[in-house]
Amino acid sequence: MILKYYEINKINIEKEKLILFYGNNEGLKKEEIVKLNTNHKKKVFKFDEKQVLDNQEFFYENLYSGSLFEDNKLIIIDRSSDKIIKIINELDINKLDKVTILINAGNLEKRSKLRAKFEKDKKLICVAFYPDTPETLAKLAQNFMKTKGILLSQMNINNLVLKCNGNREFLNNELEKIEQFSKTRKKISLENLSKIINLNENHSINELVDQCLAKNTKKIMNIINENNFNSDEVYVILRTFLFKLKKILILSKEFEQNKDINRTIENARPPIFWKEKNIIKLQLKNWTSKSIENLIFDTNKIELQIKKKPYIPLNVVYDFFNSAIFL
Repeated sequence: MILKYYEINKINIEKEKLILFYGNNEGLKKEEIVKLNTNHKKKVFKFDEKQVLDNQEFFYENLYSGSLFEDNKLIIIDRSSDKIIKIINELDINKLDKVTILINAGNLEKRSKLRAKFEKDKKLICVAFYPDTPETLAKLAQNFMKTKGILLSQMNINNLVLKCNGNREFLNNELEKIEQFSKTRKKISLENLSKIINLNENHSINELVDQCLAKNTKKIMNIINENNFNSDEVYVILRTFLFKLKKILILSKEFEQNKDINRTIENARPPIFWKEKNIIKLQLKNWTSKSIENLIFDTNKIELQIKKKPYIPLNVVYDFFNSAIFL
């Protein structure tokens, strides 16, 4: 049975025996698992799928054995895939007294046997956890700052979100660092933020993306030559590119309606920092909303290639940027 994310509060882990959480938003999954177990205080046992498959006898022993103090269990099987379905099919749900099994999987395609089993069986629960949007992460950061009484400008919140590349778990780690720093200083400058979360390492990537969207070939080549980007940074470059494309797309649609670039910039929400205004104006002049949508589609295709082949060469990304300039 499929439940939407906002329906998770319907899950009663005292009654449900098998639950599937899938998707790449590990930070959100962790938050929801804690919430599910808050009222029930089940004893949590964690396994990796490989541990379960390699030592099934030990797993079943932990599953069915009970004691006076540990018979109320929440068993989480992390990094799961279709391979775990063999174990699920062999389980005797009726014997899972006061035991709930939560299968935590990554991204599962529609043809996944594991996903199909949980979606079709009304006795099972299936919830998808999709990546957070930059807007969602920005709102989380804003609420955190407000709750903690920390003064951080919108520009710096945007920088923080950009650094996290859609990763809620990473954002939470960075917010903890900021909270620790704020115990001695409530107002945090860009210089402070850069030291706290190593923001400087992303400045060259931000500039590379900005100049690409500004179609400034000379500066792009200078940035590439001056910075020795490694293969691990390919994903960061593309995520930054996508983040900025989505921001420009919103502005481009507004600009196409009002035909006033200054008005578009001034009315932008969240506000655009004055240092960014000139290059954003240049980007808006270079791109239509339709061309940006096409570029977002192409960027997602490249990102998918990286997920399938993590060691994709940097020159593939550079070639992609070069072709994007002449769209």
